[in-house]
Amino acid sequence: MSQLLESFREAYRNLELLPLLTETALKKFWVEYGTETIEELEQLVEDSPSGDSKIIFAGHRGCGKSTLLAKFCRKMADKYFVVFFSISDSIEMSDVNHINILFAIAVRLMEEAEKQEVKIKSSTKDQFYKWFAKRTRTETEEFKAETSAGFDLFKIITGKLKADATIREEIKQEFLRKISDLIARINEIAAVVQNASQKEILVVIDDLDKIDLGVVRQIYEEHIKALFQPNFRIIFTIPISVLREVRMAATLTTETNNQIVTMPVSKLFKQGERYLTNSEPIPEAIAMLTDVIDKRISRELIEPETVNKIIIYSGGVLRELVRITNECCRICLRLIRRKPDDLEIKINAEVLQEAITNISIDFDTRIGSADYEILKQTYLYFTPNDPKEQRFLDLLHGLYVLEYRNGELWYDIHPIVTEILQRKRKL
Repeated sequence: MSQLLESFREAYRNLELLPLLTETALKKFWVEYGTETIEELEQLVEDSPSGDSKIIFAGHRGCGKSTLLAKFCRKMADKYFVVFFSISDSIEMSDVNHINILFAIAVRLMEEAEKQEVKIKSSTKDQFYKWFAKRTRTETEEFKAETSAGFDLFKIITGKLKADATIREEIKQEFLRKISDLIARINEIAAVVQNASQKEILVVIDDLDKIDLGVVRQIYEEHIKALFQPNFRIIFTIPISVLREVRMAATLTTETNNQIVTMPVSKLFKQGERYLTNSEPIPEAIAMLTDVIDKRISRELIEPETVNKIIIYSGGVLRELVRITNECCRICLRLIRRKPDDLEIKINAEVLQEAITNISIDFDTRIGSADYEILKQTYLYFTPNDPKEQRFLDLLHGLYVLEYRNGELWYDIHPIVTEILQRKRKL
């Protein structure tokens, strides 16, 4: 195996499109970003007058929310009993509703208590175990085998919640008309854990921003009061597009007492400057995104000018930055196999152009003529005709449109989408 192949393989592994959730991953790849966002979250958590505040955390898909939340949760773990989990690891994403979100909170509270070896009275533990086992149809033998190591039991329960639609439906039907019973059990578990750990509870639920917009509306419009009833702090994630809907934004503002934190995309240019000849990107943003690339791929494998082009094509979205570089690595790995004697293969302008073409096809297959008009309007005037129009919200949700802030709210279209429209002579 050639050294070049192995170097690109390592870079390809480093460029997985996954958030940095473990301590190892954070140490290896973390770069300083989102400091103000972390400070906002910390202030809302610590200064909660009642200790049961509900906070909404919004941002573009791929802007680095999950990694930032993982970093934030580690920071808060000294003061709070922190439960951080992805809803996608607990529930099938197509079947998320307010009841199974609440049930997942209860499961994860107990799972984390077992993981941290919180000393809870055995009789109380057994009572909780039996309650969960009955509602998830955990077999009697399975339950008996696992109660001595409850952490494993809750892994089994989590697996059933994610894989078994019948169990999810049974839980939904049981608590649909008596949601207060489920809330009471959650609060009972939380009170026991808080008393035993001597720490107040902080639950952070990630990836709720990745569910379909229709489901998001149903959860937060129709069932927000039930979702916000647990007597402890909870941070919920939502898609940024939800905050553009007047009714939804008003509901969230009222129910959270305006405790909404929006994580901005890294702004590479001031409004309108991206299209100007010889415009210079903002140095601080370029430096941060360059650091992201440098921590994942050796500079010997990529031409310096190509690094800057990748950053510009990303639009400042962290996931797009990693996705483009990952695609470039895939192309180089194929080239090395095709030309094993060529030791000069690296990510250059030609490789990048092939990567952008591949990603362009993905973008292009999902939009049509009606979308072109919305995108053109946004490109020309930095806002659509109607920011509340459903199709615009879908484009915002899908990263065709990017939201920026610098004293005022404005929009731009993804740089790769810009090129698609230019090729089609729509711009």
